[in-house]
Amino acid sequence: MCNLIPVAKTAGSNRIVPTISIPYPLGDPGTPKEEQWRLRYHRTKTALAALATDIEEQTVFKV
Repeated sequence: MCNLIPVAKTAGSNRIVPTISIPYPLGDPGTPKEEQWRLRYHRTKTALAALATDIEEQTVFKV
């Protein structure tokens, strides 16, 4: 999980799940707590699915 996709690609990361920002990768403190929870839950669920996915090359997963 990262927000700097080009850096992750250059570093050779196999599975890349985009995050929201550098200081708050899994949320946005300007939103209500319920919305933050939904964002975090969705990103974490996507990351777990990425780990369980067979891949042949670097893959950026859609969120």
